[in-house]
Parts: sequence; structure tokens; C-alpha cells
Amino acid sequence: MIRRPVAWVVAVVLFAEALGVAMLNWVMGDLVDAQNMSLAGLDPDAMSMSSKIGGIVFGLYFALCALVALLVAVRDRQPAGFGRVLLISAAVVHGLLGAAAWSLIGRPQFLFMIVMLGLIVLVLVTYDGQPGPVAAEPQDARGPGGPEGPKEPASPQGADGSPVTSPPAPTTP
Repeated sequence: MIRRPVAWVVAVVLFAEALGVAMLNWVMGDLVDAQNMSLAGLDPDAMSMSSKIGGIVFGLYFALCALVALLVAVRDRQPAGFGRVLLISAAVVHGLLGAAAWSLIGRPQFLFMIVMLGLIVLVLVTYDGQPGPVAAEPQDARGPGGPEGPKEPASPQGADGSPVTSPPAPTTP
């Protein structure tokens, strides 16, 4: 019951994060370019361009993770394969960003990152697999074959006349 709403919230917030990260890095790249800043002799144009490219790549990563969460919410099935790996990596990224936010930015940003980490983990954990099809008739507690137990083969040969067990291996004296 809580699985789909959590997946929807994760998808919406990850889309917002994707847009926010891309915009923040783009603005930072513009600021570096406009003020002609340099760090340890690096070219300001290279720093500006790498900030913009990094923002686009990281924004696309978050958007892809949001798409996986959106598909989980729409299909109401657990993520599998590459999508599961993406959501796990997004959880790890939020944990690392939360640790950095605690020391560099502040407690509210740390709290946001940890809540997002918890929501992503909740999406991954609550989808514990759907139960398989139910048997048409319940089997007896004694196992297959009914109350008399498993049936023994009528002859030592299989259905096509070949032996069920292989002949003994030859030994040398």
C-alpha cells in the first residue's frame, strides 16, 4: 500500500534534483566564466565548461534514476537489473552527499539527503517479490504422490528402455 506513493515521491523529487543540480552547476560555470576565476592556474574556460558538462551529466543521471522510480510506481513491480543498480547507486550518492552536507552545508540539507536515502531504500526493500501462482489442489502433507508417498518405477529401466542408473564402472586389478 505504501510502495506506490513512495515510488511516486522518489520519482518527483529525483526529477527536481536533476533539474536543480543541472541548473546549479550551469550557474556556477557562468559565475566562474564571468569573473574569470582560476584555481591553481587552471584555465577559467576549462573550469567553466567542465562545471557545465558535469552538471548536465549528473542531472541526466538523476533523471534516469527518476525514470526508473517512475516506472516502478507505474508498474507496481520491483526494479530489476540495471534499474535496481541505478537506484542502489542513487542511494549511495545520497548517503555520501548527506555526509558532506552535514559538515559543509548544514543540518537541513543533511536531513533532506538522509530522508531521500531512506525513501530510495524503502522503494528497493518494499518490493519483495510477488507470490507465485497458487496450486489448483493442495497436496497431502506426506509429499508428492498422495498418502501412499512417492511412486517407485515399475522396472529398473526408463520409459525408453534405457537403464535408469548407469552400469558399474570397470575396475583394473
